[in-house]
Amino acid sequence: MSDLESVLADATVAAAGWDRAGLPRTAALTLARAALLGIDRPKRYGGQGADAHEIGLVANELGAVCTSLRSLFTVQGMVAATVDRWGTDDQRAQWLPALTSGALIAGLAVTEADAGSDLSGMRARFTGSAELSLTGRKMWVTFGALADVLLVAGQSEGGPVAALVSTDQPGVLAEPVTDQLGMRGARIAHVSFDAARVPAENVLARPGFGVSHVVGTALDHGRYTIAWGCAGMARACLADAAAHARDRVQGGARLGDHQAVRAMLGRSWVEIESARALCARAADQRIDRDPGALLGTIAAKYAAAAAAGSVSERAVQILGAAGCAPDSRAGRFFRDAKIMQIIEGAREVAEQDIGEFVLRTALVGQ
Repeated sequence: MSDLESVLADATVAAAGWDRAGLPRTAALTLARAALLGIDRPKRYGGQGADAHEIGLVANELGAVCTSLRSLFTVQGMVAATVDRWGTDDQRAQWLPALTSGALIAGLAVTEADAGSDLSGMRARFTGSAELSLTGRKMWVTFGALADVLLVAGQSEGGPVAALVSTDQPGVLAEPVTDQLGMRGARIAHVSFDAARVPAENVLARPGFGVSHVVGTALDHGRYTIAWGCAGMARACLADAAAHARDRVQGGARLGDHQAVRAMLGRSWVEIESARALCARAADQRIDRDPGALLGTIAAKYAAAAAAGSVSERAVQILGAAGCAPDSRAGRFFRDAKIMQIIEGAREVAEQDIGEFVLRTALVGQ
């Protein structure tokens, strides 16, 4: 059994419990021992140098088992990718090995009460120069209740700044969030900063680039792995629904013999295959450094999140009472899928981005 298969087997057993109690800190070490954390980072920093297709495969398989475990893979990768892209040699040497080994758990702290998809409304503020001080409140931080370090975006005199902020210090308070709609195992928290210390060497890129470049890199990486993870969620839901429809007999007839049920399964299969095709296209674009890779990733995440939502809903409908049971995978994914349509860019924002591309290319083609 491969390391990934071993992780998947253990997670399959534990996922429902994690949804109730939250992922344990040891989950990061489990992923690290399987060489999955930061799998796309260079080998000299503890990664495997994996390409976009390989990252997608891992996210897809993890997504089919546990959204929260896939989220840990995603968030850790988001911060590692950002440090690798925008960090100095010293910053890479300091942070990347700790992230790929699971020694440090990371989180991305961007969202605020008045700053969601539009980050221009951020009020968190960095002040100072030789050493910065951070004050503000971030919301819905995935693994914020466990994180040792947060990549935080905020305002400064010189423009938006993104910096790595240690959570083990006075002035940092994590407020765990429980019983939210989905991603219940992802140890989400609201995090407050009251004059928290931030060494100047923890700032990534120069002031003014904190959102457009630094956070942009993190979100792009996040959308990509979420896309593949959603395709995995949908695939798992279809498998559960199809197995139930094949085996369940009511009134002397298999559930799957009903035309309406077969139609639901067929629509689901087409949506999954379409989403996977967009994910694979995005992988090719990323490998080829295609200028269209950014939009390709947005489109893949949009389609895959939509597929996860519709396929999980149909799966619960086909499964009936079994789909509503506390340990139902389809029921858990039904809740998780709605979150996937919101995080890292709501579906309405994605539609605008894709629509802008359509208008631009239509005009070029005339």
